[in-house]
Amino acid sequence: LNEPGRGAQRVGVCFLDLDRFKVVNDTLGHQVGDRLLTMVAERLCQDLGEHLVARLGGDEFVILVERTGGTEDMVKVAETALAAVRTPALVDGHELQVSASIGIVERQVAGANPSDLMRAADATLHWAKSAGGARWALYDAERSRRELARYALSAAIPAALERGEFYLDYQPLTSLRDGRLLGVEALVRWRHPELGVLRPDSFIGLAEETGLIVQLGGWVLAEACREAEGWSAGGVQAPFVSVNLAVRQVHRPGLVQDVLALLRQTGLPPERLQLEITESTMMSTAEEPVRALRVLADLGVRIAIDDFGTGYSNLAYLRDLPVTELKVAGEFVAGLRSPTVGRTDERILASLVSLAHALDLTVTAEGVETAGQAERLRAIGCDAAQGWHFGKPAPADRILARIR
Repeated sequence: LNEPGRGAQRVGVCFLDLDRFKVVNDTLGHQVGDRLLTMVAERLCQDLGEHLVARLGGDEFVILVERTGGTEDMVKVAETALAAVRTPALVDGHELQVSASIGIVERQVAGANPSDLMRAADATLHWAKSAGGARWALYDAERSRRELARYALSAAIPAALERGEFYLDYQPLTSLRDGRLLGVEALVRWRHPELGVLRPDSFIGLAEETGLIVQLGGWVLAEACREAEGWSAGGVQAPFVSVNLAVRQVHRPGLVQDVLALLRQTGLPPERLQLEITESTMMSTAEEPVRALRVLADLGVRIAIDDFGTGYSNLAYLRDLPVTELKVAGEFVAGLRSPTVGRTDERILASLVSLAHALDLTVTAEGVETAGQAERLRAIGCDAAQGWHFGKPAPADRILARIR
């Protein structure tokens, strides 16, 4: 790439991968798959004869464009390659129609490194795949930087747990009837040594994608139980602590044993622990996790459905779930900020409250930021609320001071 006199030139690479090629091998056999690959290679060479086309291995091909006039040239090459692959192929009596995904990288020859070029093209191919396939994607340096930063952040989670960089804040859940502190929701924070304090939306999604949510979620549950147990000193009625469970945690076979072991170790009474599970998780979960939650509910642990109203609500199924509380999503509450608008949201909330009470469930509204919202929720019979109007998330010692 860095021969003398080539500095002003531009070079481009297309990484091409057949979509769902494994299905051909698995259903029709490797012999048919190999002949299909040969046919695809022949078509690519025929339609892109002026460029170097090579098979990297498996069902991956690379197209090298040595002198490009810019990204438009590369897009034309990619479109030609996609069309060549799309044409139905007759292989051993089977008419096969496949599609491909392509990652495109185009840059100046000067300073270009072959390894970096290939790595960037491979990453861009995965963007096309993740977008649904049968398309091309163009390399985006900013997106690549963001993804590398996300990867570095997710890789740092295990060591951060060992170093004690995570901690919990708690947001009050307040009774709308008498203003009493009923419970608190545990919210995890990461005191990152370089990036400062990170909130859950910065890393929870990463932990869920990588499976680290089981380890992180286990720590959150244990820490919340440990801290909450200390709030009952002095004979004061202490609030329950509410902890979010991720999908992977709900589906773990040892969920009941883990929770019971924590309650024994910390001495926290079961009725002072609430487990929050998202509506989509509860409505689609298998029979075994529901059975586990029912065991915990029978022992006194509170079970709440979080963000209720934003997912698919199978009401017949809801009737039979071991749930004690619905937490209504803040999207509905936001519409109540103005006294002259939000009537539709108010009617929806009133219906949800009526439904919940018919099922002997309590309702907590999330995202309450004003006294007006709180009053309108109180008027329609909502039981409790959380949000900045009732208190921002705070460390355990402030919760203890509020109880006292």
